[in-house]
Amino acid sequence: MERVIQLDMNIQKYISFVKVVELGSFTKAAKVMSYSQSAISRMINDLENEWGIILLERNRAGLRLTSDGLNIYPLAKQLCQQYEAVQRRLEELSGIQTGVIRIGTFSSMATHRLPDLLSEFKKKHPKITFELLLGDYDEIETWIMNGRVDFGFLRLPTLPELEVQFIEEDELMVTLPREHPLTKQKEISFHDLEKLPFILLEKEGNSDVTKLLTHLNVSLNIQATTWDDYAIMAMVEKNLGVSILPRLILQRISYKISIRKLDVPAVRTIGLAYKDKRMLSLASKTFIELCKSL
Repeated sequence: MERVIQLDMNIQKYISFVKVVELGSFTKAAKVMSYSQSAISRMINDLENEWGIILLERNRAGLRLTSDGLNIYPLAKQLCQQYEAVQRRLEELSGIQTGVIRIGTFSSMATHRLPDLLSEFKKKHPKITFELLLGDYDEIETWIMNGRVDFGFLRLPTLPELEVQFIEEDELMVTLPREHPLTKQKEISFHDLEKLPFILLEKEGNSDVTKLLTHLNVSLNIQATTWDDYAIMAMVEKNLGVSILPRLILQRISYKISIRKLDVPAVRTIGLAYKDKRMLSLASKTFIELCKSL
């Protein structure tokens, strides 16, 4: 038993080393592995002491592999990949019993689609638990690439390095105060919106609406910008402006606002993305298949 425990601990040290190199940071590696930063640092120091070499140089510019580290890193990475392959094969042999599925998602997907998917999955696999990380599209892409999540829901197209599966098209809708004159129209044009105070759903220049405005070469009178869909609905309700939001977030809302179609229909394409399906756990693969079927 002591030998098994020691072997498992050594694997964790190797994984820590590989993650620190991949992410370029002790802090980021600690977050991904659910350890403290000091624990990650201690494990790498243990490796250096055991092997009698220095793996990493630490300075103000960040981290850099030493020449010895460069020689060891590919072998350590290969060992970690083989260990993960063994874990996946054991899981497949024993069936889906326990485990954690880590999903990156944005708020509207988490609110209006994932609860049904999780509920359906838990009926057959009650011992599987979930970790949901909410972020914007860029953050979710980063989490998938660095292994923080197993897969994520994104706007398509996404990074070329990722494998994707189409989920749905989500129409963009105009949101207006309940008593606004434009509510008399069934469809709203961008010409109708040009001079009105506009509240933009955007974070660091990345949003479905910004992409649409750029494509159509349209300028609006933007008075406020936020990445919080519900904050926008609250501001629209108080007659602080109008906005364009995805239909998905506009379900089961309590805000007193009106919703109208654009005269030129526009959608965001939602997909599910992962780095390499072969590297996913059986539980994650099964969940992805459920998304396909529903």
